[in-house]
Amino acid sequence: MRMYNDFVVLFKNEMKRQLEILTFFCALLCALDLSAQSQPFQFFAHRASRFEFDENTLPAFKACYDRGIRGFETDIRMSKDGQLVVNHDETFARLTACPNTVESMTSDEIKQLTTFQGNRILFLDELVDFLADKDNMYVEFEMKTTPVSSYPEDRLREYCDKLYNIVMAKKPEHSTYVFTSSNRDALNMMRGLHPDADMLIIFSKPVCDETIQMAEAMGIKRIGCQMNGTTRSMVKKAKEAGLGVSLWPSRTPEDIMLGVYLGAEYLCCDRAIEVKKFLDEKATFVKYK
Repeated sequence: MRMYNDFVVLFKNEMKRQLEILTFFCALLCALDLSAQSQPFQFFAHRASRFEFDENTLPAFKACYDRGIRGFETDIRMSKDGQLVVNHDETFARLTACPNTVESMTSDEIKQLTTFQGNRILFLDELVDFLADKDNMYVEFEMKTTPVSSYPEDRLREYCDKLYNIVMAKKPEHSTYVFTSSNRDALNMMRGLHPDADMLIIFSKPVCDETIQMAEAMGIKRIGCQMNGTTRSMVKKAKEAGLGVSLWPSRTPEDIMLGVYLGAEYLCCDRAIEVKKFLDEKATFVKYK
């Protein structure tokens, strides 16, 4: 056991040393090429920092905000009776003892559920109320409309209309609220109903000519792409096309530093508190908001 503990200590010390080296080289790169970060990037907590808190629950959003996080990503589904629910997965099985899908349950049934950590399932109107007095926030509302069979055209229209109206009714003046999805039908429906909606299309691939062209063809001004495989030159090309670039996933300080170097304007993080502490204490040259 002592040998194991000694190994763990040595491993942690080595990881700390490697991170310090990475930080040094990122600082050097930024110093040598000031275009590496021409403006602060928007730092935001994925599902309210899902690796640090009970994801997508009100206590998680509150904990992040109280610790200085000013950006969030969250996921919205619609219950059987048309209420909008904050949940990433199709079912509640990963977070609760209930295996059912969101779409198969009524809002009253969902309100009876608690997560394994003892928190209630959050509804969109509750989240919007929490954010209503918090200006200068960046929030992504991902439109979770799978399986497609659960969202035929009429139901998808109802979903998009309710989502937009609830979210925008209490948006603070200087906050940025973005509707995101990888589902083109959902994005097209939202655009058709509400042409002024700020939208982002999510891709499970790096920034490339295909992602840029797809966003342009759909009239969408933001793209969310995988960090792995993305290059600075492609990020620059996307920006030159007038697109905002968000990269994912980021789970460590190293991921964030890479995203900054690549030139991303938006970086989504699963460990927002840990990474914010790193930025504030170890990478003060990095500008974020």
